[in-house]
Amino acid sequence: MSQAQIERRLRTISKQLRSARNDLAVTEEQLVQLADEADDARLRALVSETPLAEREHRKASRHADRLRKHRDTLFAKIAALDAEQDELLDRFGAK
Repeated sequence: MSQAQIERRLRTISKQLRSARNDLAVTEEQLVQLADEADDARLRALVSETPLAEREHRKASRHADRLRKHRDTLFAKIAALDAEQDELLDRFGAK
């Protein structure tokens, strides 16, 4: 890979990292809110012991779980991009 190709790829990775980190920040904020809502729904389900409250609790918990999985995917993507960026920087510095 030439220096120019490495530079282009580094710029692309930098943009992807910035975007992924922004997505992660938003996801973290949303997760806090959804987790709180799931906890509230759990308490309501425990207190009221109604099928409707239990359904709402399960629904809120599923949403929070999906968002946690999305957050984990973003963490993995960021780690992979960081590793690729480090590798390209090592190659760029070696030439």
